[in-house]
Amino acid sequence: MSLETLLVYLETDREQTNLVHVAADVAARYGSTVTGLSALGIRPPFVAEGVVIDLGGEAEIEQMKFLLANRESWFRRVARERGLVVEWRQGVESPTTRLVREAAGADLIVVAPGRETADHYRRPDVAEALLRAGRPFLIAPDGVRALKGDRIVVGWKNTREARRAVADALPFLVRASAVTIVEICEPDETESALSEVEGLRRYLEKHKVQPCHEFVARPERAIGRQLLSIAHQTNADLVVVGAYGHTRLGEWMFGGATRELLAASDVCCLMSH
Repeated sequence: MSLETLLVYLETDREQTNLVHVAADVAARYGSTVTGLSALGIRPPFVAEGVVIDLGGEAEIEQMKFLLANRESWFRRVARERGLVVEWRQGVESPTTRLVREAAGADLIVVAPGRETADHYRRPDVAEALLRAGRPFLIAPDGVRALKGDRIVVGWKNTREARRAVADALPFLVRASAVTIVEICEPDETESALSEVEGLRRYLEKHKVQPCHEFVARPERAIGRQLLSIAHQTNADLVVVGAYGHTRLGEWMFGGATRELLAASDVCCLMSH
């Protein structure tokens, strides 16, 4: 399995050099082409003290195009320093909408985590894009400078989202020197969880993923944070998980592994929905 095309989303108001380096690491390992993408959305008119204020005039649009052109120049310079031949996409439109549309041409999308309180006229809603894009996302935290993918933790639950994530992560898994499969469950679910984890190990071994280690853990804290703790204990630099097995609203109200990892992970996460 291969990763022929990578799409990396770059924000216009900060230089995400580390994000480009992570994408470059993946591209070098798999011979991928890399496309950079950035977009800025036009804010709708609003009323202030009885006056309609429209921020989407020609001057504002020209400023957006200027910022996007600067981001392209910066991206091409950083990519050239890493020996990458790249393409570029941009648009004056919703960043989330443009990201989802461009996902059709990518095997893997590389993004920074994003925040639920972010200005989504200036940067994409990563959670919404995950739900809509139909492609795996590599979430690279700001402090991560490189990705080897040599030691990987798979957060497992026998759900559609987790099965999709494992299939999407196979290019990484087959090259890893150590893969740890983890299912976190309540004590009365241990027997079935052990069976399901063993089933996944057999599946991965048929795809030449070795060695695999598996264990079932009882919940000790929020699941996302527990997976991160296990990643740190095993010196893993990549966590593979299914995204939003519950509704996004449910995770926002009650918490959930996807939200926890997007908010707090200091390790790269490969997520699929």
